Amino acid sequence: MIAIPYLTALTTFFSYVLLFVFGQIRDSFRKITDWYSSNNLQGYAPICLGLEDFYIRRLYLRIQDCFGRPISSAPDAWFDVVERYSNDNNKTLIRTSKISKCLNLGSYNYLGFAASDEYCTPRVIESMKKYSPSTCSSRVDAGTTSLHEELEKFVANFVGKPAAIVFGMGYVTNSAVLPVLMGKGGLIISDSLNHNSIVNGARGSGATVRVFQHNTPSHLEEVLRERIAEGQPRTHRPWKKIIVIVEGIYSMEGELCKLPDIIAICKKYKAYTYLDEAHSIGAVGKTGRGVCELLGVDPVDVDIMMGTFTKSFGSCGGYIAGSKELIQYLKYTCPAHLYATSISPPAAEQIISAIKVILGEDGTSRGAQKLARIRENSNFFRSELQKMGFEVLGDNDSPVMPIMLYNPAKIPAFSRECLKQNVAVVTVAFPATPLLLARARICLSASHTKEDLIQALEVISQVGDLVGIKYFPAEPKKQQEEEKMLKLE
Repeated sequence: MIAIPYLTALTTFFSYVLLFVFGQIRDSFRKITDWYSSNNLQGYAPICLGLEDFYIRRLYLRIQDCFGRPISSAPDAWFDVVERYSNDNNKTLIRTSKISKCLNLGSYNYLGFAASDEYCTPRVIESMKKYSPSTCSSRVDAGTTSLHEELEKFVANFVGKPAAIVFGMGYVTNSAVLPVLMGKGGLIISDSLNHNSIVNGARGSGATVRVFQHNTPSHLEEVLRERIAEGQPRTHRPWKKIIVIVEGIYSMEGELCKLPDIIAICKKYKAYTYLDEAHSIGAVGKTGRGVCELLGVDPVDVDIMMGTFTKSFGSCGGYIAGSKELIQYLKYTCPAHLYATSISPPAAEQIISAIKVILGEDGTSRGAQKLARIRENSNFFRSELQKMGFEVLGDNDSPVMPIMLYNPAKIPAFSRECLKQNVAVVTVAFPATPLLLARARICLSASHTKEDLIQALEVISQVGDLVGIKYFPAEPKKQQEEEKMLKLE
């Protein structure tokens, strides 16, 4: 867990209190003016009540130019960011025809497949000519092509499971599958920092939901033991089913899951393991097969494997891999399979082609080179940021690197100053993170060159000094330069 420095926590909390107080004062004046110029709602309650959209109006709108920046090119190592301006203090943003070419440190393009690729792109174009951009139907009607069946076989083989099912949206893969797998009388034990798609899926299942401290196997065992001993609420009957849900790489922390310990505990208490590999599949492991390969875990020991195609594969959608019985059951019962339009054929072809490149089935070693480069880029960039004095979360080999900002005033300051120097970064704050733990999330790609990374480090270091987010003492510059030269050699 993150240990916030006392002074930093105090100033951050004070900043939010100040924003809240002044926001409430402004809302009070707004109520008075609205009372004098009341519009006739004809008995309808306001759709957006004051407190419900308070955060958006009084905090988010002040800095909304730092979020949702439109781009006008492929999300490669460098991309084109459309410039915007506002005439009403950021309430509305107007796009211009001007673009800025920026170094991309925000996209999930881990292996560089999101840009034009010599192997994937021609095959995607051919598939679009043959099948059209959409099937315009669900999988159980007329939405299953030979590409969908081929994709499911490729995914199952790639992750080491007997069967797989694919969906058109990664978020829906969690939020629609969990209510099918679990129900009343079941117990879901979820990591406290699991993705929102898991949270909503668990809530919608009707099962009892309990959380354990983030990535802490000892607390997981404690929660499991207590819940099993207590049984179902009121009746105290044994649980019908218990499932433990974790992520391979946590998207806001960049941390690797302690999967071997968690699997050992799940086996001990006869609980199913559900592994979300949205950010790890394709990005880590010697052959890109995710945290199981990286941490030496046999995929047989993971009951349900979930992942998305939106990161390492440069496409869209998600998958569930598991036993043939599980996948057959999901095909009969999951609404995302029964009612949603199937994944676009060109998107399916992009995934198949990307997997072939990763496995070397395109006849080259480009896949292995991409995997080696993303690992080298990630470890190099992380170590350099830490030497500069930034507080960087996450583990080695993870391409996700959160830099802690904490104070709400530093969120727009860091983002805007980086953009001025043509470096595009993603800043993240409440409600995506706890209120006091705002951060900038750096995502690297295999398409980044060493020159790109060094340029980014120079800009981030300058902005870090300006904004004041170097919370640790930096290493002497001479030592840094010597180590950097050794790495480059």
